[in-house]
Amino acid sequence: MVNLVALKDFYIGGEKLTILAGPCATESRDISFKTAEFLKKLTDELDINFVFKTSYDKANRSSINSFRGLGIEKGLEILSDIKKEFNIPIVTDIHNPQEADIAAKVADIIQIPAFLCRQTDLLVAAAKTNKIVNIKKGQFLAPSQMKSIAQKVVESGNNNIIITDRGVTFGYNNLVSDMRAIPIIQKMGYPVIFDATHSVQLPGGCGESSSGEREFVPVLAKAATASGVNGLFFEVHPNPDSALCDGANMIDFNQAREIFKICNEIFKLVRMPGNIS
Repeated sequence: MVNLVALKDFYIGGEKLTILAGPCATESRDISFKTAEFLKKLTDELDINFVFKTSYDKANRSSINSFRGLGIEKGLEILSDIKKEFNIPIVTDIHNPQEADIAAKVADIIQIPAFLCRQTDLLVAAAKTNKIVNIKKGQFLAPSQMKSIAQKVVESGNNNIIITDRGVTFGYNNLVSDMRAIPIIQKMGYPVIFDATHSVQLPGGCGESSSGEREFVPVLAKAATASGVNGLFFEVHPNPDSALCDGANMIDFNQAREIFKICNEIFKLVRMPGNIS
């Protein structure tokens, strides 16, 4: 039985699909606002729960020369303005414990990056904000290992936890998604989000940067939804090929419209009486 996690006027883990989506990094106010406006309108049309996502700082880029974002001050300013303008909740990631309280002034969900998901001090700091904590499962972990990681948050006084799967390392520069991870983690009681865009990433595939296989985003998103996932995570950009971060695995507005629509239909079908335990 998956616990319901209350957010704004809906529940993550309930009877409606939840989507976390937005650009990989905060490139500019214009791109952030344009994407938020489109996604808000689309999810309203489809009656999907929506959380806007972008990172003010991508601290784990492959190269020291890679674009990381606009930084915590400017990035959170833009996120705060988007939250007020469109009346939508916000998720953003932190990379050190000192950022937790600062990000919590704007974010409704504090996200723990996959590479940092075992960092106890980071998890404890996120937990103590009393915000929802989204723990991204490390590419190096089995789904069963998320139980002890989530317990760090629970024992720090916070039961508002969601867990995001984004594939597991499969040889060099590749990831594979095992849909068994979804029910395994759900049995722990946590809503599971599937990250359909990072799961097609080819880590370090371009040497000093990652590449990706965008064409497989719909395949994995539909498979995860059919497997009973509680929500989906997408990185969306007006023009992914010109994006400054993770462009190869991000989707554009037209692709988002098609994928969101069909995944919402699958989500409803899976949850018809008798179709899911």
